[in-house]
Amino acid sequence: MQELLETFEEYLLANLPKSKTIHPHFELALGDMLKAGGKRFRPMLLLSVVKSKKSLLVKNSLSVALGVEFLHTYSLIHDDLPAMDNSDLRRGFQTLHKKYDEVTAILVGDALNTEAFKLIANASLHNDIKIELIKSLSQNGGIDGMIIGQAIDCYFEKQKLSLEDLEFLHIHKTARLIAASLKMGAIICEYEKEIQDKLYDFGLDLGLLFQIQDDIIDETCSSEEAGKTTQNDSFKNSFVNLLGLDEAKKSADKLALKCIETLDSFEDNLKESLEELLLKYINRHKL
Repeated sequence: MQELLETFEEYLLANLPKSKTIHPHFELALGDMLKAGGKRFRPMLLLSVVKSKKSLLVKNSLSVALGVEFLHTYSLIHDDLPAMDNSDLRRGFQTLHKKYDEVTAILVGDALNTEAFKLIANASLHNDIKIELIKSLSQNGGIDGMIIGQAIDCYFEKQKLSLEDLEFLHIHKTARLIAASLKMGAIICEYEKEIQDKLYDFGLDLGLLFQIQDDIIDETCSSEEAGKTTQNDSFKNSFVNLLGLDEAKKSADKLALKCIETLDSFEDNLKESLEELLLKYINRHKL
């Protein structure tokens, strides 16, 4: 898994977006949040699925994995903006609107969003596969996924949601892109539709678990420990605010157990490939 991550990081650094113009810092800003690191969780999910069945396609899948990382990074940049979470720190570094200005942050996010689909369109994969990949990423990263989740999160910031509505919010805002990453890996290596759908549903559970864990981390960790602004959710609809810290931890425990059971049900190659990546994350709320 470490070798796969290193391969992806090398590919990312070699393919940072460029914009050679008279602008004094836009090209630097384009790469800042990408070079800042992060877990690379979504691209590694995609590549782990590909590796499990058609390892020779990993190289051809790197641009697709990078497209997913571009889209995810754009969402973080916009999520941190003053009009949204107004955060000062992301991945252990200053957010772009703090380091540069708000206009730069908005436009870098816009650029990474559109470049994500260019990367997929130019991938060395069959055109039919690329169309399915673009459909999956746009559906789960767009108005039927991450965007509507973010819109609901912002609109209802100071209004208490029910547990059902809170889960809807975070399934769309967070979980659908994680689920799409798994399904896109399965599309590339041509797993049958039943496995694609099972991986997608697994990703929804995994994404919801990650959101509950993030809410717990926001409540219990400093900004330095988390690498991003914490103690910033007092007016937001979080699982900790709705359920309390102890009940949120219980919900995370229950969902983590469900994810482990699903992981154990996959065929050996798929299980082993994903297990190597996931086991250090599934119970991170207990650390």
